[in-house]
Amino acid sequence: MTNRFRNETTMLRTPIDRRFLLRSTVGLAAFGVAGGLMLSAARAQTGLVALVHTQAAGDAGPVDSMIARLKQLAEEKGFEYRAIYAQDPATYETIFRTLGDAGAAVIVSTFNEVAEPFKAVAPAYPDTKWIQLFADPFEPAIPNVVTVSYDYYLGCYLSGIFAARVSKTGKIGFIGGISIPPINADFNALKAGAQSVRPDATVTAAFAGSFQDPAKGQEIAAQMFSDGIDYIQTDAAATDFGIIAAANEGEGRMVSALDPAQFPIGPKSLISIVGLDFGASLYNETTKALGGDWAGGSHVSTGLDTGVIDFILSPLFQEQGKADVVAKAKEAWPEIEKAKAGILDGSIKVPFNTAL
Repeated sequence: MTNRFRNETTMLRTPIDRRFLLRSTVGLAAFGVAGGLMLSAARAQTGLVALVHTQAAGDAGPVDSMIARLKQLAEEKGFEYRAIYAQDPATYETIFRTLGDAGAAVIVSTFNEVAEPFKAVAPAYPDTKWIQLFADPFEPAIPNVVTVSYDYYLGCYLSGIFAARVSKTGKIGFIGGISIPPINADFNALKAGAQSVRPDATVTAAFAGSFQDPAKGQEIAAQMFSDGIDYIQTDAAATDFGIIAAANEGEGRMVSALDPAQFPIGPKSLISIVGLDFGASLYNETTKALGGDWAGGSHVSTGLDTGVIDFILSPLFQEQGKADVVAKAKEAWPEIEKAKAGILDGSIKVPFNTAL
């Protein structure tokens, strides 16, 4: 076993207990001097749905949500599945080819870094349906690939309005994992939302350089709070753990994060989320791929009206947060709902601005 696959990895052997496959999340094991991967032939006969995730599980966010919803869908539909942590980019194409050789029915993978491996491998496996979550459209399109993007920046615009209304200092922060175009757009939308209702608000961005570095997130957030920022919007996956930890260390510190699973981590500091439900997205897109009306060679743009992206207040904060802040949040909410309706009906245009 190499160290390339962690958390969900086991060696596959034949015969295998099918009930175990439906109830567990398992991965792949390496063998041979060439670093090849083994899959039993039994899987090819029954159809396999695989999730290849490039960030580790245990994030109380995107990856955990995707694995849970894949397991749920497998139990509902009766198919076999894998959740594979591809830690090393050098292994991406090998993993995809191995799954294709095994006759995988659907391969789902995550984030921008798998785009080129998809382009290199997917055309060789036309009978497999490929889904890239958090992706730009392919030019030209590949007939058996669907790419999925998320208008997360629209939720960040709503978070900016909310931040401007609940912040005492008018100083707002944004911490992203890595500075890439869609995350830059999230910051700019947060800033635009805040300054649309409070022109004197300041919005400061910082990037941890990783989506899996809680220590760096905590360091950046602690400095922001020390500088008078009292509301931080995160956009950093597992790095969020450290940002929330920094908020928990002082009074009057607020964080808006990503996933409802994070609410218990900061019941008195995590006031809201710009929710991006990767699990729901995987469930929706995989269900389509398993059906008869799947449209390959297309791009799915996922917005506020899809049940995947939304701006949500934390119910735990409403119960345990400081009374004056909870009151401000409730007072601001009709304005948030009005702005959301304006985005959906087109009366509010939020620019997708990727420049920093």
